[in-house]
Amino acid sequence: MNRNKEIYQVTLVGGVANVVLLIFKFVAGIMGHSAAMVADAVHSLSDFVTDVIVIIFVRISSMPKDKSHDYGHGKYETLAMTIIGIALLFVAIGIVYSGTMNIIAWINGQQLEAPGTLALWAAVLSIVIKEAVYRYSMAKARQLKSQAVEANAWHHRSDALSSIGTAVGIGGAIFLGQRWTVLDPIASVLVGLFIIKVALYLLRDGIEDLMEHSLPEAIETEILQLAASVPGVDEPHDLRTRRIGNHYAIELHILMDGNIPLKDAHDKATEIETLLRAHYGPETHIAVHVEPK
Repeated sequence: MNRNKEIYQVTLVGGVANVVLLIFKFVAGIMGHSAAMVADAVHSLSDFVTDVIVIIFVRISSMPKDKSHDYGHGKYETLAMTIIGIALLFVAIGIVYSGTMNIIAWINGQQLEAPGTLALWAAVLSIVIKEAVYRYSMAKARQLKSQAVEANAWHHRSDALSSIGTAVGIGGAIFLGQRWTVLDPIASVLVGLFIIKVALYLLRDGIEDLMEHSLPEAIETEILQLAASVPGVDEPHDLRTRRIGNHYAIELHILMDGNIPLKDAHDKATEIETLLRAHYGPETHIAVHVEPK
């Protein structure tokens, strides 16, 4: 199975889980009178929307190079991750706002309705299913080296962890009595704050890649060491790196004996390219500029 089909398969598994859960959560939240569960349902809805985004953008990112995209379409996968982060952030802000309004209403003397046990069972089911989907998706993301799938996996994990807070809040509101019904909106606010943290993490990585942020220093050091390991090559320098979707782009200068034939210099540059592609993947974009010493 090729990479794109595997990404679609992973996303489809998550999408089916999200559809089942969001329907169950909305029903449980409304019938169980739980603001925290309705917030959790909205989170699952955002998960489903991001599944659709991943399918669309990964398909675009897999398109080959063309006249207007000399470096391919890999950035579309990074764009998908950024959009997922933005979607998460807006969902989280809405959840925090709604929960805060309920807490303020409780402080002002308004009596909040205690959630039902159906909402609690929905939270427990969500924890189990979403954690399982997270582990499956993250394993596939690492195998396929896909930013979009990894972002979506974290989206699943955030849903699982948010459901833990939801379960605690709902359970406390049910079992501790009417005085503690405020635990339900408190749980929804904590869920929202956690989602904001995940969203900002995804946005940071996505924006850095879209803005041509260099690869981590450890990887750049490794690149220079690999280039310097080729016999006859001295002082690799002027290294420039960036990500193009799930691939690397590497440009560097090297010093070589100015008296050797041009063909030998070309062969050495090709040897460096082959070495780097063997290490970082066949789709790695590499440009080696040879300078005489």
